Amino acid sequence: MYRFLLTPRWWGINLFVVLAIPFCVFMGTWQLGRFEDRVQSHEQAEKAPDPSTRAAEPLDALLPVDKVTSGRPATATGTYADQFLVPGRKLDDRQGFYVLNMLRTDSGKALPVVRGWLPGSATDARVPAAPKGEVTVTGDLQASENTHSDGVNVRGGLPSGQVGMISAATLVNLVPYDVYDAWVTLPEAEAGGTGGAMKPVPAAAPEGSGLDLKAFQNLGYTGEWFVFAAFVLFMWFRLVRREAEAERDIALGLVPEEPAAPATAGASEGAGPAAEGAEAPDTAEGAPKDAPEDPSSPDYDVASTPVR
Repeated sequence: MYRFLLTPRWWGINLFVVLAIPFCVFMGTWQLGRFEDRVQSHEQAEKAPDPSTRAAEPLDALLPVDKVTSGRPATATGTYADQFLVPGRKLDDRQGFYVLNMLRTDSGKALPVVRGWLPGSATDARVPAAPKGEVTVTGDLQASENTHSDGVNVRGGLPSGQVGMISAATLVNLVPYDVYDAWVTLPEAEAGGTGGAMKPVPAAAPEGSGLDLKAFQNLGYTGEWFVFAAFVLFMWFRLVRREAEAERDIALGLVPEEPAAPATAGASEGAGPAAEGAEAPDTAEGAPKDAPEDPSSPDYDVASTPVR
C-alpha cells in the first residue's frame, strides 16, 4: 500500500522533510542557546560590582572593549580637537543631543569623548567650549555603536558637524587621524565650569548582557522554529494518509466512474433545428419547411400549375 513512497514525486517530498526538520530543530536550538546566554550574562552582571566603581585604568589596558571592560573607568591624556554633535539622543525622557569631542593622545590616535548632553535641537545650538591645552580625562568606557544601538541615526543626510553614530568606522572618515575603536562618557561635569550646562551621559550596559526585548525575541524565534518542524511533520503524515487511502479505494474498486459530461443547454437546444435543417429538402434559404410553394417559382407555369 505504501509503495507510492518510492515514486519520484514522493522521493522529492521525503527529501524535503528529511532536510527541513533537522534544520528547524537546529535553528530553534541555536536561538534557545542565545536566550540562555543572555540570561546567564544578565545574572553575572547583577552579581558583579558596578563597573564604574572600580579603579580607573589606562585606556590601552582596557582595550578591546568587551562585556567585562565595558563601563570600566578609563583614563587618557591629550588635547581636544574636532567637535561633533550627535542629535536624536534622549536623556530622562527628553530629546536632545550629545556633545562629542575628539581627544588626540600622544599616540596620535584620537579618543571620542562625550562631554555631556544638552536638550533641544543640535542645529545652530550653542555648545560650551572644550578645555584648551593638555587634559586628562576619566570616563566610562563604551564600545563603538552599531546600527542596532539605541538612538543611532543611520539615514544620513545630517548637517556638517553632526554624526549619527559614535563609531570609529564613521568618525575616521571625518577626521585626518586614526580613531580608537571605543569611546568614553564623562560621569561628571568638567572642572572649571566649562561643561556645567551639560548633563553627564550615563554609561549603557554592554549589548547582549541584559534581558531586553531582543532576548525575548530569541525565545520567540525558538518557539517558531519548533512549530515549523512540527508543521512539516504533520503535513507529511497527512499527505501520506491521503495517498494511502486513495490507493486502498482504487484496490477495492470504490473509486466511482467519472460520469459522462452532460450536453450543454445551448448545444441541446441548437441541435434540433440544425438536425432538421440537415434532413430538410432543398428550399429557399430561411424559408420554413412546411411553407407553401411560391407560385412564381420556375417550377410553375403561368397558370400556377406545377410542372411535372
